[in-house]
Amino acid sequence: MKRTLSLLAVFLIVTASVFAQSQFTVNDMLTLKRVGYPELSPDGKTIAYTIGTVDKEANRVTNQIFTVNIDGSGKRQITTGTGSSSSPKWSPDGTRIAFVTGGQIWTMSPEGDDRVQVTNISSGAAGPVWSSDGKWIAFSSEVYPECPDDACNKAEDERVANSKVKAYVTDRLLFKHWNEWRHRKRTHVFIVPSTGGTAKDMTPGDFDSPPYSAATGIDYTFSPDGKTLVYLRNPDKVEAVSTNSDIFLQPIEGGEAKNITKGMNGYDVGPVYTRDGRYLVFRSQKTPTFEADRWRIMRYDTRSGEIVELTTGFDLQADDITLSPDGKTIYFAAGERGRSPIFSVPVEPDFRLRIATHVKKVVDRVTAGHINVTPDGKTFVFGSSSLTYPNEIMRANVDGGGLAMVAPENQQFLAKYGLRKAEETEWIGAENTNNHGFVVKPPNFDAAKKYPVLVMIHGGPQGAWMDGWSFRWNPQIYANQGYVVFMPNPRGSTTYGQKFIDEISGDWGGKVYTDIMNGVADLIKRPYADKERIGAAGASYGGYMVAWLLGHNNDTRFRFKTFVSHAGVFNLESMATSTEEIFFVNWEFKGMPWENPEMYTRWSPHKYAKNFNTPTLVTGGELDFRVPIDQCLQLYTTLQLRGVESKLVVFPDEGHWILKPQNSEFWHREVISWLNKYLKP
Repeated sequence: MKRTLSLLAVFLIVTASVFAQSQFTVNDMLTLKRVGYPELSPDGKTIAYTIGTVDKEANRVTNQIFTVNIDGSGKRQITTGTGSSSSPKWSPDGTRIAFVTGGQIWTMSPEGDDRVQVTNISSGAAGPVWSSDGKWIAFSSEVYPECPDDACNKAEDERVANSKVKAYVTDRLLFKHWNEWRHRKRTHVFIVPSTGGTAKDMTPGDFDSPPYSAATGIDYTFSPDGKTLVYLRNPDKVEAVSTNSDIFLQPIEGGEAKNITKGMNGYDVGPVYTRDGRYLVFRSQKTPTFEADRWRIMRYDTRSGEIVELTTGFDLQADDITLSPDGKTIYFAAGERGRSPIFSVPVEPDFRLRIATHVKKVVDRVTAGHINVTPDGKTFVFGSSSLTYPNEIMRANVDGGGLAMVAPENQQFLAKYGLRKAEETEWIGAENTNNHGFVVKPPNFDAAKKYPVLVMIHGGPQGAWMDGWSFRWNPQIYANQGYVVFMPNPRGSTTYGQKFIDEISGDWGGKVYTDIMNGVADLIKRPYADKERIGAAGASYGGYMVAWLLGHNNDTRFRFKTFVSHAGVFNLESMATSTEEIFFVNWEFKGMPWENPEMYTRWSPHKYAKNFNTPTLVTGGELDFRVPIDQCLQLYTTLQLRGVESKLVVFPDEGHWILKPQNSEFWHREVISWLNKYLKP
C-alpha cells in the first residue's frame, strides 16, 4: 500500500511539474546569457570567456569578461562597467589578458587588476593577437589607405563628421558589404608593443586585410620566433567578383611580403603554425568564386615551400583548426548531419596510405566551435550549443569521453520551460536521394492531438539547420506557441557532403523544392500533424523559397495556408546587380543576367506572380546590402497588386538580420501574430 501511495505521489508531482511549465517566449529568450567562446590559459587551468546580457532599455547586448577554472570552480567576473569588454586573449606566459573595451586594446592581470591601455589609435582597435614571445600584439583597424599616420586618419574622420555633405562616392566594386558602406576605409593589420606605444600599419595600401569578402575570423598570426606576421589579402583587382584570399608572410622588421598561396585562387584562411615553425597549416577552398566549396586543411612546409592537402577524400567542410601541444595532430570541427563533431588528422600523415583513413572523429554528437587543447594534450575545451540550450563552455577528453559543461550559465533558467530536444527525421527527396532534418515539438506534446505545422527554411542557400541555438530563428519560440516545427535540410545544405551542396547551384527552385515538399508530405502522414494548417517561413534564400512556393503552391498532397518572408530574394534579375558580392550570383546562376538570361528567367519567383494567392508577411531591413530592401518592396507591392492579403514590416536601422533586442521582440511578435491568424483555429 505504501508503495502504491509513493508511486501515486511521484506521478502527481511529475504531472504538476509538467503542467506548471512556463511558456518560453521571446522575452525569455532575450533574458538568456550569451556565452562567448573559451580562451584557455597557457597552463591549461583557467578559461577566459565573455557573457553577454541584453539591455532592452538601451537596445543592445553588453559583454563582460569572466574566468573559470577548467573543472568549473572559481568563476569570477573580471570586467565591469556600462560598456562592453570583449576578445580576451592570454599572453604566452599567462600573466596578462589582452582585451578590447572602448574601442581600444588593454591588458590586465587574470584577476582583472593592473589594467594598462595598449593602443590609443583614433580609428579603434579590435582582435588582439599576441606574438609568441609576448613582445607584440597584432590587431585590426579601419583606416583611410591614403593616410600615412593616425593624425591623418583622425583629421579625416573629423572632416567627414563635420561636413554637411554626406554623399557616398566610389569608383570600385564591393563599395558596400552586409550593412555598411566600404567606399573609402580599409581594414589593416597593425602591431604595437604589448606594453603600449605607437602602432605600426603592417599592411599599408588600398586593400583589406583580412579580405573583407573572405573574412572568417581574425586570420592573422605571428611565427613562433616572433619575427614574421602572417596575414591575408585578396590580390585581385575587383573584389566583388573574387573569393581569392592569399596568405602573406611579412617580416616584422620590414622587407617584402611573401605570398605563399599565389596561384591558389579560392579562399585561404586560418593560418596556424606548428610550435617548431616547420609547418603552417590553414584551410582552403579550391574553386574560385565559389564560397561554398569544400574547406580543405592544407600544410605549407616553411623549408621547401611545398603545400599539400591533409584531408583528401574527406567529404565534409573542415573548420576551426587547432593543434595538439606536441604539434603532431590537427583538431578541427566539421559539419556532419546537422552537428559539428571534432575530428583529428596528423600533421605528417603517411601519404602511402589512403589519406581519408587518417581523419578520425574524436568527439561526436556536439556542435563544436573554437577548440582549445590543454598542455598535456588530454582535454578539449570548446563552445557548443543545441536546439535546447545556447552556447556553453564544454569540456571533453581527447578520446571522446568525459563530455560535460564547465560552468552552465543558462541550464537552471531553462529547466522550467521543458524545451523538447529536436528529433531527427529522414525522407526521400528528389532523384530518390535521402534527406535529413529536425522536428521540434511543443512542450507537453500529446500525440493524440493535432498541431499546426511550421516549416522553417534556412538561408544560404549553402547553409543548414544545425542542432545549435539561434537567437534569430529559434524553433523553440514557435514550438511553445503550439506548433510542430519542421526544419528540413534539402539540397544545398551543408554537413551532408559536397555533392549535396553543389546540387543547388543553377537549380534554386528544382531539386531543393522537391526535397522540401516531399519532407512536408512525409511529416503530415504523422497523426499529430494537421495537414490543413501548414505555414512556411524563411530568410534570405529561405525567403526566396517562400516566394517560389507562393508561385507553386499547388501540390496535390497539401497546401500552405500562409507564408513569412524575411530579407528574401524575389527578383533575380534586379538582385544580380544590386547585391554586393557579385561572385555569388555569378556562380549560382552561371553568369550575369545578360550572359545567361534563361537561368534568371527560369528561377526568378517574380516570373510566377500570376499564381500568388497565399497570405504573406514580408519583413526586411533598410541597411541590408546582401539582399537589398527593394526585394522585399517588390514582393510586397506584387502581393498588394494581386489582391493577396499581405503585410510589410521594415526596420530602418537593421541589416540582413534583426539584431537589436527591441526590434527582435517586435519582429517576433509580428511573425507569431501573423502565423496564429492563419494557422490557429
